[in-house]
Amino acid sequence: MVSWFRTDASIKKDVEDEIKYDPSIIDDSHIAVAVKDGVVTLTGFVKRYMDSYYAEKAAKRVSGVKGVANDIEVKLASERTDPEIAEEAVKAVKRELWGAADKVKVVVKNGWLTLEGEAEWNYQKEWAERAVRSITGVKGVTNMIVVKTKVTPTEVKRKIQDALVRSAQVDADRITVEVDGSKVILRGTVRSWAEKQEAERSAWAAPGVTSVDNRITIG
Repeated sequence: MVSWFRTDASIKKDVEDEIKYDPSIIDDSHIAVAVKDGVVTLTGFVKRYMDSYYAEKAAKRVSGVKGVANDIEVKLASERTDPEIAEEAVKAVKRELWGAADKVKVVVKNGWLTLEGEAEWNYQKEWAERAVRSITGVKGVTNMIVVKTKVTPTEVKRKIQDALVRSAQVDADRITVEVDGSKVILRGTVRSWAEKQEAERSAWAAPGVTSVDNRITIG
């Protein structure tokens, strides 16, 4: 077997470049990157939450990254009141989820937005978060929406395995899928954090999945 290894210095440079050239990040001038044993730590500050969010996603895309600690502080140019943020967030969730929005509750405290409630599909949970991330004044988002639906474990496993085979980013032969009710466990070894995340995304996309325990290792 051919060993595959990247130094922390090379990972650090690639993470810095990935952040610098990501067009979604408006200002990366105050973001610092540190790497130890493949784990990336992001520090500094940004003026909007989305820059912190996209910086974290950029770091996770880099080959060799085993984990990311996002310690970037959000320093808003101007503050908004929690009720103002909550009102806009409720409207945004309703636009995104249509009829399913009634089961989602928005809570805002000191600019930090929390989504609570239930959804029948994981994509609804993801879309609700996507709808509120870019709202002006938001300093962070915690998504506590619970996915509740009923499908057979056999059907869940088959759909996940089919999705892994279809994905161009994942080597399905290196990953095993275990299903216990609505809970999924992923095992195996991949070459990058991005591949690990793509496998988890494929698992979450299956109907009825309420939790994914991603035990895939990077090596």
